[in-house]
Amino acid sequence: MTVTDIASRTYNHGWRLDPIVRSLLDTDFYKLLMLQMIRRFYPDEHVTFSVINRTHHVRLGDVIDEGELRAQLDHARTVRFSKKELIWLAGNTFYGKTQMFSPDFISWLATFQLPEYELHTVDGQYELHFHGPWTHTTMWEIPALAIINELRSRQAMKGQGRFVLDVLYARAKAKLWTKVERLRKLEGLRLSDFGTRRRHGFLWQRWCVEAVKEGLGPAFTGTSNVLLAMDNDLEAIGTNAHELPMVAAALAKDDTELRWAPYLILDQWRQTYDGNLLIALPDAFGTKAFLRDAPEWVADWTGFRPDSAPPISAGEEIIQWWKEKGRNPKDKLLIFSDGMDVGSIEETHRHFAGRVRTSFGWGTNLTNDFVGCAPDGTADLDPISLVCKVTGVNGKPAVKLSDNPEKATGSPTEIARYLRVFGNAGRVRSAVHV
Repeated sequence: MTVTDIASRTYNHGWRLDPIVRSLLDTDFYKLLMLQMIRRFYPDEHVTFSVINRTHHVRLGDVIDEGELRAQLDHARTVRFSKKELIWLAGNTFYGKTQMFSPDFISWLATFQLPEYELHTVDGQYELHFHGPWTHTTMWEIPALAIINELRSRQAMKGQGRFVLDVLYARAKAKLWTKVERLRKLEGLRLSDFGTRRRHGFLWQRWCVEAVKEGLGPAFTGTSNVLLAMDNDLEAIGTNAHELPMVAAALAKDDTELRWAPYLILDQWRQTYDGNLLIALPDAFGTKAFLRDAPEWVADWTGFRPDSAPPISAGEEIIQWWKEKGRNPKDKLLIFSDGMDVGSIEETHRHFAGRVRTSFGWGTNLTNDFVGCAPDGTADLDPISLVCKVTGVNGKPAVKLSDNPEKATGSPTEIARYLRVFGNAGRVRSAVHV
């Protein structure tokens, strides 16, 4: 294995374009899983994704040069799946299953291209939208976020000296290894990398994944990044995301269909996948509403991924629901991935030990924690909360309520309608950091 000198690589930027996206496999695994299902059930729906910066005080339009951003987005549109990548997708075993992806889907991917984009600046923030078939716009989410985050990192380090950068990365590496040493002490820990979307940069994510693989051994179960999984002989980790219920809800013709939409899309998911891929994401329109109306078959699924409520209270609520449904929580799985870092992983792991199986997706705080690492303190490398969400479906607005109103997206009118249908129970406002 060759270890890249990241400081030297960062310092020696003498070329016209250093591409951030070099492979369409440089994405999260759930994107490919969802894409196969979307193509089967929703081949003709047009869906708009939009980048939203929830860290409002960071004016990305003032930080990142628009020409550089367009150059990276344009380059990403030229990238195609390679023959080697498609052979690996077709022949590899995922979640214990061979041929996870159908031959027809693999053939379709061979000519896949990211669609066009719409970019302009409003009050110091970029407005970046992707319009087109859901089968294509969905694949912009991860590369768009990775491009913006890495361009911001590059700008923050521009002009820094060779040794300043060397110290910066040395401190970040030591900081991460200190976390790894703490996590080693957790018996039965299962943890994977979920850090592609808001990473400091691709090379840094690769270093983090390789370091954690060595540091945690079998406790490190894999990475959501498909390219890094392929290159490092790791399990590709992922299930589904909020875009599924958001699109299904936007397609609902009335309030009755709207209330049923989260379960309609999960029913289509279970027609496509089984086993450990039967993980429900309950918080798109509020976890309490989801559990209140969930059909009996949801209780037979492998587990849940609570994503916007405090992990311990969210886990306790789901465990109680399983018990009420006559299911044994010890047979179930909870995946925690919302802003997790070593402290919350330790606390949550210990709290649920012996009561339910747990797994952790370690995201931004794994692949973009440079807080306090800059030698002179001037480089603003603190991570921001940048997302790319569904904002429109066939010309209709899309909504996400979330368990945390700070994460809600959509027009005020539609949010009010969704709150009328799903209710406001259990939603608690809290600051969003990553």
